[in-house]
Amino acid sequence: GTRADSHILIVGEPGLGKSQMLQAVSCLAPRGVYVCGNTTSTAGLTVTVTKDAVTGDFALEAGALVLGDQGVCCIDEFDKMSGEHQALLEAMEQQSISVAKAGIVCSLSARSSVIAAANPVGGHYNK
Repeated sequence: GTRADSHILIVGEPGLGKSQMLQAVSCLAPRGVYVCGNTTSTAGLTVTVTKDAVTGDFALEAGALVLGDQGVCCIDEFDKMSGEHQALLEAMEQQSISVAKAGIVCSLSARSSVIAAANPVGGHYNK
């Protein structure tokens, strides 16, 4: 099949309004999610499995990429993310997220465009 979603990485000096632009895009999009890369986890981006304290049943909780299905997922401070880039790979390429945790095996749709913003290496461009 063909992929209809494009992904964009915006790199620029601090103070140029990248964060404000991402927040505006997430508000304008019919299905927009905004997350900050330095505070999100792999589970926060993809999906997490929770266990109900009363019944003991397991349930899936959608992360930003699943919540942004058929919309846009804006990731700010992309350069501050440590190992979460790997979690984005399947969602950006296959437009789905595969889960195999706690006896739950399934695939969730993550057909969202990813728009990420980052600062240059070292924080500033060399002049």
